[in-house]
Amino acid sequence: MSAAPSCVHLLLVDDHQMVIEGLKTLLKTDPAVRVVAQANSGADALRRLRDHPEVQVALVDLNMPEMSGVELTQRIRAEFPGVRVLALSMFHDHASVMEVLEAGGLGYLLKNTTRAELSAAIAHVAVGRTHFSQEVGQTLLQSLDVPGQRPLGAPAPAELTTREREILRLVAEEKSNLAIAEALFISERTVETHRKNILTKTNCKSVVGLIQYAIKHKLLA
Repeated sequence: MSAAPSCVHLLLVDDHQMVIEGLKTLLKTDPAVRVVAQANSGADALRRLRDHPEVQVALVDLNMPEMSGVELTQRIRAEFPGVRVLALSMFHDHASVMEVLEAGGLGYLLKNTTRAELSAAIAHVAVGRTHFSQEVGQTLLQSLDVPGQRPLGAPAPAELTTREREILRLVAEEKSNLAIAEALFISERTVETHRKNILTKTNCKSVVGLIQYAIKHKLLA
C-alpha cells in the first residue's frame, strides 16, 4: 500500500456536465484533491489521461453511452496501470458492484455521497485502499446470504480460523490494522500476520482480490 500523496490529482468522468460541475464544487475546498482534467465520455477520458500523466485517480460514472464506466475502467487499468479508479453511480445492485471490482476498480460511490465521504474515498483509493458507500457495502454483505450450493467440481473455499474470519470481515469494512487490533484486543503485528496468512490461504494478491474471493465463497457469512 502506497504512502498518502500530499495532493491527489483527479480526473472526473461523467457524460453530464452538471454532475462534473457539482463534483468540482464539492471538492473545491479540499486542499488534498486537485481536479486536473475532466471528460464527458470514455474515449475523451482516455485522451485526457494521455495528456495528463499526473492523474492518480479517475472518478468514473458507470452509466455512460458508447463506452460504459466498467469498460472504461478495464481500459484504464490496462493502459494506465498507475491510475486508480473510483466508480460513481446512482445504482448499487450486486451485479454492478461486482463488475466494477472485476474490472479493477478500487471503490464504488453513490451519487448522493457527501463531500466528506467523497474526499475520504478519493484519499483511500489514491493509496490503494478500497472504499464503498455504506449502501454498497450492505449490498455486498446481503449477497452472502443468498442460498446456493457450490457448483460441482468447483474448488472448496479456504479453511479460515475463527480469528481469521473476524479479521477478514473487518478488512472488508475498511478497518486499518490499528483499528482491527484495538477491536480484537491484539497487537498490530498479530493482525499483520493474520492478514498475510489469509492472503496466502486464499491465494489472493490484494485486498480487492480478497474481497472478491470472500464474496464468491461466502467467507464473510
